[in-house]
Parts: sequence; C-alpha cells; structure tokens
Amino acid sequence: MIKILFVCHGNICRSPMAEFVFKMLVNENNLSYKYDCDSRATTREEIGNGIYPAAKRELFRRGVKMGEHSASQMTQKDYEEFDLVVGMDDENMWDLDRMTKGDPLKKVRRLMDYTDTPGEVSDPWYTGKFERAYDDIYLGCTCLLKALEEGRA
Repeated sequence: MIKILFVCHGNICRSPMAEFVFKMLVNENNLSYKYDCDSRATTREEIGNGIYPAAKRELFRRGVKMGEHSASQMTQKDYEEFDLVVGMDDENMWDLDRMTKGDPLKKVRRLMDYTDTPGEVSDPWYTGKFERAYDDIYLGCTCLLKALEEGRA
C-alpha cells in the first residue's frame, strides 16, 4: 500500500481538503486497496482543531465525504512511515525541508507540481477563496493519482 501524507501550515484547510479529495478519487477508481492517505500540519498552532468551517462547507458543497479530523503536526515518524509527503505551498516546502533535515529520502513534493500548472495551492486562509483552493486541490490530487498509477510519482 502506498501511503501519502498531505501537509499544510495548520492542518485545518488545505491538507485535510486534499486528504478527503484524494480519498474520494481513490474510492471512485476502486483503488482503496492500493492507497492510503492522511494529513498533518507543519506548525502546532491548530493542534486538536477540526477542519475550518469554510473548508468544510466547500467540501460538503462539492459532495466530498469527510471523516473525523483533528489537526496534528507532522513528526519524524510520519516522514519515515509515509511514502510521499505532499506540501501545498513554498512555505510548507521550506518547513518540510527543515523538519525532514533536507528530505534525505526524497519523499517531499508540492501538490501542484503534478499538474501542467506547477506552483502553489491557493491559500484560502488569507483570501477566503475556498472554492479556488478546492479547484487547485482537486486538480492536484487528480494529477497525483494519475502519476502514481503511471509510476511517475
């Protein structure tokens, strides 16, 4: 089983959105036997908090089923246990580089780098544009799953 960890700053918006979108795509493609995923934060600010209400509303609006979620910070054990660690933006990537001591196992990637429009997932925390973040995440997760299935991830 391939284990993927989605990571953002606080683990209340983008990374749990990516977790639940990826799970939806995996289930729709009957691949749940092959992939597992979770999400974490690079910081401790939101530890224990659930998905931010506006992010939850956007997932619900798009028909994405959500499970229980409580924000948690990525650990060294997570880095060792997950096959792929997927950050949402450049700040996350900088934090992940520091947290993993330079990513010696070469597991860390940006989600949008799997798409034809590499870059950052729009941060809805500052813009309030949760629909745009969802669109980025959906595209990124779709392309990530395709890359995994084609052996390119």
